[in-house]
Amino acid sequence: MVAIGKTNTLRMIKEVDFGIYLDGGKEYGEILLPIRYVPQNVQVDDDIEVFIYFDSEDRVIATTETPYAQVGEFAFLEVVDVNNTGAFMNWGLMKDLLLPYDEQTHRPEVGKSYVVYILQDGTTGRPIASMKIRDFLDDESLNELQVGQEVSLMSANKTDLGYQMIINNTHVGLLHQHEAIRTIKHGEKLQGFIQNIRKDRKIDVCLHRKPSEKTGEITDLIVYKLKANAGFLALHDKSDPKDIQKAFGISKGMFKKALGALYKQKKISIEADGIRLL
Repeated sequence: MVAIGKTNTLRMIKEVDFGIYLDGGKEYGEILLPIRYVPQNVQVDDDIEVFIYFDSEDRVIATTETPYAQVGEFAFLEVVDVNNTGAFMNWGLMKDLLLPYDEQTHRPEVGKSYVVYILQDGTTGRPIASMKIRDFLDDESLNELQVGQEVSLMSANKTDLGYQMIINNTHVGLLHQHEAIRTIKHGEKLQGFIQNIRKDRKIDVCLHRKPSEKTGEITDLIVYKLKANAGFLALHDKSDPKDIQKAFGISKGMFKKALGALYKQKKISIEADGIRLL
């Protein structure tokens, strides 16, 4: 079955001067893949991976180009035009993606980018964008998430506590400010981990696993945070244990042991106001 707004693997059924036709099944029949997208040396009955959407005349069409995101995913897209129909966003294909007025939370501006969810319009079947991201996040079922699990993250909003992150295109969580170390860009995609699932069902995420008592894991974490903070951290072997716990989730003793290992390896220098990556 062909999925509009997604990548499909379809069989070539015939060749014409302006491209090839793919088998769209009973629902869509023959789907054109224009000649500019046809891979070399394809033959009848070959399977081809294509993205299916609608062209400027609202015909179902195929392309071998890859959009920035597909139906069922969140994306950070730039507005390229606003008119009486709505806003249009660049999603990496020749035909821009429509953000209808009734899917806007505020009026978008040309040249600015916004986090949107891509869905299939219930009336036309076309892929469209929506700014109403909370409508497409699951706040109830947490069965798919576990503490320590590696997840994909997208920054959706900056808050007083940190960054609101979209988790695996399904849930929302909070990356606390002290966990971020550096500024996270709006719409930025990252890999992270589930840090905590609270009793109120809210989710905390982090960008690194909580280290064990193994010195090697702690030194790796310190180097990671140094690199993320332009090579310097205002923490050292005389820092308050609470500050170390907040930044790394480890005891001061573990931190000092790891600093000693890094210093002997000549990977850091210990200065009066912090540590610096060499």
